[in-house]
Amino acid sequence: MDFIESLSHKTKIINRYLDSLLTFDNLPQNTIFEAMRYSVKAGGKRIRPVLALSVSEAFGRHDFEGLLPYAAAIELIHTYSLIHDDLPCMDNDDLRRGKPTSHKVFGEAIAVLAGDALLNYAFETIANTDDDPSMKAKMLKVISRASGIFGMIGGQVVDIESEGKKIDKERLLYLHNHKTGELIRASVSIGAIYAGKDENIMSAFSKSLGLAFQIKDDILDVEGNCEKLGKKTRKDGEKSTFVTLFGLDVAKEMLKEETNKAVLALEKVCADTTFLKDLAYYLLDRQS
Repeated sequence: MDFIESLSHKTKIINRYLDSLLTFDNLPQNTIFEAMRYSVKAGGKRIRPVLALSVSEAFGRHDFEGLLPYAAAIELIHTYSLIHDDLPCMDNDDLRRGKPTSHKVFGEAIAVLAGDALLNYAFETIANTDDDPSMKAKMLKVISRASGIFGMIGGQVVDIESEGKKIDKERLLYLHNHKTGELIRASVSIGAIYAGKDENIMSAFSKSLGLAFQIKDDILDVEGNCEKLGKKTRKDGEKSTFVTLFGLDVAKEMLKEETNKAVLALEKVCADTTFLKDLAYYLLDRQS
């Protein structure tokens, strides 16, 4: 199986599991279920859960069934963050993944609640697993920290407070290592934990990959195609990004550097990291 086939296979596994989580049978009609499904099923590359499955696979554990609730939980958390990020009080975007954003379809109040619901449902999904308590505790610690004040939310606050200001490189790195990087790190960590490895065994890889992912997003905001991206471009004009701080050419060099650092970090891990290396280069060249 080549890289694209393997990526497609893992994505299908994840999407089937997400579909099963979002099929609410024998429940009263309630807009919240529709709003939750709308954003999760609007598309997306599923990079975070793919990372979790791929790390587990790299260490020789191919039975993904027990990992899927945790990988899916991270995708639910990621989706909730996008719903809230698009709100008028945040980035005020009306297009996401080529479709109207949640608040444009359901109204702002329901969009807020849909995000809240996905966050809570992520942890309910984990709570419903019948796993070894020690492993579940490790997974919960990693995921909750990455999505909270010491991770994604902490980074988002810095992003909001930095808008319209010129910030230094250190603050920009803090912003993106937390807002974007922590969920990517968590995805890698849970794959390692599931395979019986230390959660930090691939921390150097995940840190560089997360940074490269954000730099690429910043570049695409400037020179990406709206139709391919499924959202508006040039909307980060008032924000501090790698492009606004360093310029487009330097940002592109930083992207290559962080991607290469991610791949080199994998060379130091005793595992079959072929797919992960290919994924790093795939994300380097992505157009959306």
